[in-house]
Amino acid sequence: MKKLKNIKQILKKYNKVSFWVYFFLRVLVILCMIRELYRGNFENALLCILSLILFLLPVIVEKTFKVDLPPTLEVIILVFIFSAEILGEINNFYGQFPNFDDILHTINGFLAASVGFSLVYLLNENTEKFHLSPIFVAIVAFCFSMTIGVFWEFFEYGMDQFVGLDMQKDSYVETIRTVTLDPEQSNQVVTIDDISKTVLYDESGNEIMEISHYLDIGLHDTMQDLFVNFIGAFVFSIFGYLYILNQKQYKIAGVFLTKRMKRE
Repeated sequence: MKKLKNIKQILKKYNKVSFWVYFFLRVLVILCMIRELYRGNFENALLCILSLILFLLPVIVEKTFKVDLPPTLEVIILVFIFSAEILGEINNFYGQFPNFDDILHTINGFLAASVGFSLVYLLNENTEKFHLSPIFVAIVAFCFSMTIGVFWEFFEYGMDQFVGLDMQKDSYVETIRTVTLDPEQSNQVVTIDDISKTVLYDESGNEIMEISHYLDIGLHDTMQDLFVNFIGAFVFSIFGYLYILNQKQYKIAGVFLTKRMKRE
């Protein structure tokens, strides 16, 4: 009961916009969960439950670390979770909209950089033992975001390899370059252009299916995810650097800056 009371106290501190976004998205997720249960799709229903739990993440972070998340950051986090789990996974936005995944990974890079920036900035502003330069704080924020992006790709790879999912989406390519097909095994690149189709056979020589072009297994998806994460992280790092130099003139980073919780 005490924990529930603490969560309710933090919810009362929410900005009206972030609170109503939280309420509206929560209702949508519950309706989606009821629909998936009615369809008998229990895996998607579990994703809905996971989304409801993740919606409490801003509250848990505030209570655990005694910080105040800015309303703008709260709203983006909630919308990001809804977009990734409900729209992306359950409603297949990843398949219907080719750039949907890229947009989410760019936002993730931006948000992760804001979190990394906040951690170092709070430490930098609340100690007299040392003072880090603006460029160092920006670099740490950038590296923090890229590290989060890399660990996420590790997670996708692990889920694909050990759970049998396809989080690293495949791509059709018309050209392959490989030293594996070099007959002399002399590390010379063999290039095969204009691949129009690939025929797959099982061990008995029976044709399984014929696919268009050649299927790349996740490499392009992984590198593209890291690249757009790089863009998001780089953009926020620039904003953060400028914010430290002149907070009045460059206010945009401050909108995403986590602050220490005020004592009542």
